[in-house]
Amino acid sequence: MAGDKGKRGNIVVWGILGLLIIGLGGFGATSFSGSARAVGSVGDTEISVTTYGQALQNEVRALSQQTGQDITVAQAVEFGVAQGVLDRLVTSAALDDEAANIGLSVGDDAVRQVLLGISAFQGLDGNFDSFAYRDSLRRAGLTERGFETELRREQARLLLQGALATGITMPDVIGDTVIEWIGQRRTVSVATVSADDVSDAIVEPDSAALLSFYEANPDNYTAPETRAVTYAWLTPEMLAGDVALNEDALKALYEENIDRYVLPERRLVERLVFGSEEAAQEAADRVAAGEASFDDEVAARGLELADIDLGDVTVQSLGAAGEAVFDSTETGAIVGPVMTDLGPALFRVNGVLAGSTTTFEEARGDLAFEMGLDAARREIDDQLENFDDLLASGATLEDLSAETLMELGSIDWTPQSEDGISTYTAFREAVSVAEPGDIPEIIELSDGGVFALRLDAIIPPSLRPYDEVSDQVAQDWRAAETSRLLSEKANEIEALVLSGTAFDALELPTETFDEITRRDFISTMPTGFVDAVFAPGFDQGGVTTIVDGDRAIVARVDGVLPPDVTPEIREIAAQYIETAAQGAAQDAIQAFAAAIRAREGVSINQQVVSAIHSQF
Repeated sequence: MAGDKGKRGNIVVWGILGLLIIGLGGFGATSFSGSARAVGSVGDTEISVTTYGQALQNEVRALSQQTGQDITVAQAVEFGVAQGVLDRLVTSAALDDEAANIGLSVGDDAVRQVLLGISAFQGLDGNFDSFAYRDSLRRAGLTERGFETELRREQARLLLQGALATGITMPDVIGDTVIEWIGQRRTVSVATVSADDVSDAIVEPDSAALLSFYEANPDNYTAPETRAVTYAWLTPEMLAGDVALNEDALKALYEENIDRYVLPERRLVERLVFGSEEAAQEAADRVAAGEASFDDEVAARGLELADIDLGDVTVQSLGAAGEAVFDSTETGAIVGPVMTDLGPALFRVNGVLAGSTTTFEEARGDLAFEMGLDAARREIDDQLENFDDLLASGATLEDLSAETLMELGSIDWTPQSEDGISTYTAFREAVSVAEPGDIPEIIELSDGGVFALRLDAIIPPSLRPYDEVSDQVAQDWRAAETSRLLSEKANEIEALVLSGTAFDALELPTETFDEITRRDFISTMPTGFVDAVFAPGFDQGGVTTIVDGDRAIVARVDGVLPPDVTPEIREIAAQYIETAAQGAAQDAIQAFAAAIRAREGVSINQQVVSAIHSQF
């Protein structure tokens, strides 16, 4: 396991170093200059200004890629990302300090081997390129000596981490527990009590009861914060119908996308390739004689149907086999053996898809709309500077609407708003953070449109008047009363079952699920059903009730069976054990580093850290 640990550590280390060298393209190679050399230290080992700055850049870039949004360093600080980077560097510094104290190091040959393996330093032939090496370091603001010193330190740290992780394993009982938990099987009988079974017991409420219910549940009838917004917007769809179109250009667009409009005849096929014509013919003979099915032949080759599925294909895409396969129009037909690029093969035809042609005249409407949208997007893009200039000169949204193609609108917006401009994420985000008095600015929409908004007022949450929500109150009261009666009825049924009453004597719809496991999903049962019948301490003979909307489920565990230990379950257990061992090894490394930090002392220069943040 130590070897694996070292290998994983290597990937992490060189991923970081690779980002340090080639990952700066997204941010620029920032120079963290100043009189201070370090942001902190552990013992005699310093964390350099450059190391922290570049590690933070890499983390911010990775976070931006993961979220699909541009994350700023200020946001990284606010989210705690910057502190996490610093904590990791402090842990690394602690391990580096200990490695230096005990004289742990690696030789020049080890450093050389690492350098030769870094792809950023390799030329087109895949070999180490000294010019690329020096140029990459220069662009990253590093020296060869400094970089190679850092490589040596990283390798020594990996040796120390490997030593700490060596021998850390998990006992077999963990795997046995996982297998038992995942694979245990239960047979469960259920009886369903429906809303119809209790409807006669519902007594219609008077106005006093409804008013009391309304007062007892104010959160259900409180309007959310509402933002009164005025906006001006323009989308390509607003302009698409007014764009003058060139008929020749439309025909050219049709020809460019001819594959969308002229679809050749296709087949849904599976292809099973053999090593020789004799083997393929023998398989074909077995299928023809009824001695085996096509599925049997697939399984005999150790394959799944998904492995041989070609999807929908054209005659041209099948090459030399195309004509033979397309001669068959019968679903389920077996064709072959036919020679293919991969060798002799049998084909099964699973469907015949007829070809189709959409003429230019039939497609013209869609083409015109598509071309109109594209032209409208360009028109809006051309007007962006004009929109910005008008707002910068003090024009209101009303002025913007009067002097340009932008349309004026207003909305009382809440997070539940889903109509019109509220369907755009950019608008929702802008409204949610707007403040009264903010100067409107042009913001782009995902479809190429633009908008600007003004927050006119913020209306705080308020309880809606009873008269306004009386119908909803009545519906809610009935739902709550139905749920209460269902629960009472189900509890009565549960008591009967516990006392020995058979399910078929309950005069209710019943169902039995045989040998289900915790991983099963039963679509006809309410959410949480499987968790309920596998609850800790809930054994054979146990009965439970689940109320779900307009029904209640009474479930009894009729049998508890040991796991059917399949290879899949063993693999899951093995993966769990490996993950647990990795976690324990990482905990050991973290604990060791924490002890070093406590013994040697940690010093952080917060002024230097803040100065680095400001330089971004």
